[in-house]
Amino acid sequence: MRYKTSVLGTFGPMLFAGAAATAIATAPLTFAQPAPPPCFNADGTPCTALGTAGPGGAAGAIPGGPAGEAGPGGASGAIPGGPAGEAGPGGASGAIPGGPAGEAGPGGVSGSTNPGGVSGAAGPDGVSGCIPNVGCATIPVG
Repeated sequence: MRYKTSVLGTFGPMLFAGAAATAIATAPLTFAQPAPPPCFNADGTPCTALGTAGPGGAAGAIPGGPAGEAGPGGASGAIPGGPAGEAGPGGASGAIPGGPAGEAGPGGVSGSTNPGGVSGAAGPDGVSGCIPNVGCATIPVG
């Protein structure tokens, strides 16, 4: 029987070895690229750091946009003209301008669906709530 070899079977290992040798030889060139240019904003001003972090916590803000901070005492965040919230050892609160708002803490909770809308509160002394154009109710504890 005649021994048959294909072109790929004969040259495949040589082709692979050549590609590997080229990759090894050019690898140092990959790391020799110059550093990227410094950062500039569209208006030509240099970019600035948008946040900081350290042992006391972290903070960050996008100019004219969202901002937030976190540390041992809690965390807070806000979007200008939009939702805002905070949380810490004393409780948490959050609000959407013109919309729902609420808070919770060791003394109880309260919230409303929107200014002038349905609202309610609950705490150690009882619960209360109001529905506009319907009425309010309070249920004391005990």
